[in-house]
Amino acid sequence: MAQNFAIERLEKRIPMTVAVHISGQEPASDVETTFTEDVSSRGARVPSIRRWRTNETVNFESLPGGFRTLARVAYCRPHPEGYVIGLEFLEPSGRWVVHAPFDSGKPLQG
Repeated sequence: MAQNFAIERLEKRIPMTVAVHISGQEPASDVETTFTEDVSSRGARVPSIRRWRTNETVNFESLPGGFRTLARVAYCRPHPEGYVIGLEFLEPSGRWVVHAPFDSGKPLQG
């Protein structure tokens, strides 16, 4: 029998729609325009037409372009119009829509 282990998040997700561009690291990778479903200061949940591999690195940029980062694919799950991916921000640059709490110096778990 399979067991499910719940991982407690250090930060709550906020339902928020933000226009973003996502693309893979390969030079010929297409840029996809999509919208976040929820966000935190550490990442976002984003629908995608493409299937992504867990731990794959993604280029992530908010539109009109005030925030960009490399992000790690934490999960990729089937979604009614393709897939939904959970992204963990790795190298954020610029101003994101959510700021980290002052005491959030703990490493991200799961």
